[in-house]
Amino acid sequence: MKLFLTGGTGFIGSHVLARALAAGHSVVALRRPGSRPKITLPTEPTWLEKPIDQLGAADLRGCDAVVHLASAGVSPQKASWPELLQWNVCASVALMQAAQMAGIRRIVVAGTFAEYGRSADRYEFIPADAPLLPTYAYAGSKAAAFAAAYSLAVEAGMELAYLRIFSAYGEGQFEGNFWPSLRAAAHSGRDFEMTAGEQIRDYVAVELVADAFLAAALRTDIVPGRPLVRNVGSGQPTTMRAFAEHWWREWKAPGHLLTGRLPYRANEVMRFVPDMQEEVGP
Repeated sequence: MKLFLTGGTGFIGSHVLARALAAGHSVVALRRPGSRPKITLPTEPTWLEKPIDQLGAADLRGCDAVVHLASAGVSPQKASWPELLQWNVCASVALMQAAQMAGIRRIVVAGTFAEYGRSADRYEFIPADAPLLPTYAYAGSKAAAFAAAYSLAVEAGMELAYLRIFSAYGEGQFEGNFWPSLRAAAHSGRDFEMTAGEQIRDYVAVELVADAFLAAALRTDIVPGRPLVRNVGSGQPTTMRAFAEHWWREWKAPGHLLTGRLPYRANEVMRFVPDMQEEVGP
């Protein structure tokens, strides 16, 4: 299969790219000039250096599916509301329309569990069709992007798979995020300050996330005009404290976990746990 991939030098995109190449697929990967994947690749894709909002049908023609992982505002990036809406909503719609003009029916789009926002308070396990009630700008732009992608796929009869990623972690992740910063402290012998860690999350290894996206690109049962929406997680909820303690032991860290030293974030949602059942549009 020939894939067109955006976000191929990002954290999750790097792993999707590596998995796709290792499986023998041909990949055209969009990137910013000079950017490189976060992990070592088994071989090189065909790199395309072009702004995503300038892509046309000619850039995508000949590909069998589009895997869209690029997104503005992902940590550590900062973006304003207008920038988030331009890149996460408008550019995504333009990409889907270019794919349609190129004769590509299958598009796999990355979402985030943060789209659910306050809706998470209503569910022990959040279903894929739960209301989207995001609590900050990035999450709001992704929820808006989902609504646009869903309606365009229905209107145009495209095969859309929309995958909301829960708490992914692994090699290549931004060093300021929870798991990499925890590992850095463990390996250097430093103590690690964190919140009380009562938040319940679904931590999922990035390799499993990459496999889910590649599998969605290859599926044969997605019906045109009936988008498939699913949560991507491990199915094993845990507290942030238990997750930190597990890895602290795994790394044999000599320092101490200093729980309760940091306050919770404003508008902290205390439980984000996915229902793993897929939702298929009518």
